[in-house]
Amino acid sequence: MARRDERLDDLRRRKQDLAQGGGRDKIEKMHEKGRLTARERIEALCDPASFEELGVFVTHRCDDFGMAERRIPGDGVVSGFGRIDGRLVFLFAQDFTVFGGTLSESNARKICDIMDRAMETGAPIIGLNDSGGARIQEGVASLGGYADIFLRNTLASGVVPQISAVFGPCAGGAVYSPAITDFTLMVKGTSHMFVTGPNVIRAVTNEEVTFEELGGAMSHNTKSGVAHFATEDDLDAIRLLRRLVSYLPSNNAEDAPRVPTDDPPDRADPELESIVPPERNQPYDVIRVIERVVDAGSFLEVHEHFARNIVVGFARLDGRTIGIVANQPKVLAGVLDISSAIKGARFVRFCDAFNIPLVTFEDVPGFLPGTAQEWGGIIKHGAKLLYAFCEATVPKLTVILRKAYGGAYDVMSSKHIRGDYNVAWPSAELAVMGAEGAVRIVFRKRIAEAEDPAAAEKRLVEEYNQTFAHPYIAASLGYLDDVIEPRQTRPRLIAALRMLENKRQTNPPRKHGNIPL
Repeated sequence: MARRDERLDDLRRRKQDLAQGGGRDKIEKMHEKGRLTARERIEALCDPASFEELGVFVTHRCDDFGMAERRIPGDGVVSGFGRIDGRLVFLFAQDFTVFGGTLSESNARKICDIMDRAMETGAPIIGLNDSGGARIQEGVASLGGYADIFLRNTLASGVVPQISAVFGPCAGGAVYSPAITDFTLMVKGTSHMFVTGPNVIRAVTNEEVTFEELGGAMSHNTKSGVAHFATEDDLDAIRLLRRLVSYLPSNNAEDAPRVPTDDPPDRADPELESIVPPERNQPYDVIRVIERVVDAGSFLEVHEHFARNIVVGFARLDGRTIGIVANQPKVLAGVLDISSAIKGARFVRFCDAFNIPLVTFEDVPGFLPGTAQEWGGIIKHGAKLLYAFCEATVPKLTVILRKAYGGAYDVMSSKHIRGDYNVAWPSAELAVMGAEGAVRIVFRKRIAEAEDPAAAEKRLVEEYNQTFAHPYIAASLGYLDDVIEPRQTRPRLIAALRMLENKRQTNPPRKHGNIPL
């Protein structure tokens, strides 16, 4: 009996040592910087007492550079499965207190193991990144570990949701795993992502740039679009992770969870009738429209700081998750450009992959003109958004609030590209272009020959608006299912969503399409 007790004592001691990671001193240094450890992040993220660790005693097999004497169980990553709101998730958290969280052959194998299990059981994968990169002592073995992870990220894409949260450094090859995953969160002031750091850039290009400027949370949220969310601290990131997961299905064969709501499905909102200004060129905030239509308090904006002329995010209608895509008239008048097309396309494809209906709020004057856009490939990048909407087979609902001009009308989930339910407010204008531009092209000669060209142009613009600046021609051609009162938008969308609940639509058989990358 004594011997058995000794074995139990030995096990408990080993588990206590594991919980200390790289040691008390390193844990305290993390806390001094306002950061949580890997295990603390997992504990905060998962439901109480739900996390089960896997690969607990795994350690590296490297004997070079003095590593034979430095074998720490866990080897710099904590991995396993747990529950978020009762739902199964698989996750790994790189432990910066152990070898700087660097990736070895062994801890890559731990990460790959939970990714394989997630694919087999149909559960989301969450990566909590905080690593100094590849473990130099292991050379190509650590690089091979990254490639093993990248392969699984790619195979899991569109099968189970993948979310990356970057809490600290993420550099070199390590950045490509978050890049492949569906959503990336970064923490302001403590997380950084870059392929090559400031020192290398200085040596190669003579550019002077700080870590924060180069790859900080706001740089990647505002400039590159690599990150989708910026949070204030570790706990804020954890709260956001839990909220984000609540909108998502566990895999591509399931629907997202339905959530009870006390927001009535037949709620009409008279305030919607005063949000869109009567003046055609007057801006307004489309988020006000979204928040008044969806279930109260349910809108979660994604990519809030990037390409702000388009708004994307998750919300709920009648308790059901939907994906929102909306032009934002208060930024660049809501035009489509390279960045907004890429942002929108990526989000639309995620929603389609995971059975999330799409609701589009449209007010778009066209594509942004200029040499920078044309030479930057607006044709190719704009086609990405078009391709994404065309390819999507989930229920697609569109509300035209005001402008729907030119090719942008076609792109924004129009009836012609398999929109299921397309309606417009009375303020909607569907035309090839705005009245002023159209009149100057069509009536150029008549205006030039008029006694008062300015007065003639003004009169023709008024006539054009009376003829075309409304939704009724499009409705008469069947391009709109109805013209609705703004206050009725919520109940009409909910009725359409219920009607489309069992929609089944497939694309032609193929290995995969060739989206214009």
